[in-house]
Amino acid sequence: MRAVVRDVGRGQVVSYGEVARRAGYPRAARAVGNVLANSLGLPWWRIVRANGELAAHGGEEQARRLRREGVAVRDGRCQVPTYSKARTIRRRS
Repeated sequence: MRAVVRDVGRGQVVSYGEVARRAGYPRAARAVGNVLANSLGLPWWRIVRANGELAAHGGEEQARRLRREGVAVRDGRCQVPTYSKARTIRRRS
């Protein structure tokens, strides 16, 4: 999951569920939150809820960082793109 989060580019926003799906664990959106909470150096501010809401804790900091990268944030939300399932990264056995 860390590699997927690192691959989210500047100015992009992805949902927790999308990160989990790309990592090969489509039902592990909550695990993504745990990884972000316990890992330093990951761009945590680029990961938002599926409806575009920012994090409950640190939402102001998240909004500030996203705006700096050119993402429009309004009323604690941003636009989250939808993705096709073809972009799933297969997990190793």
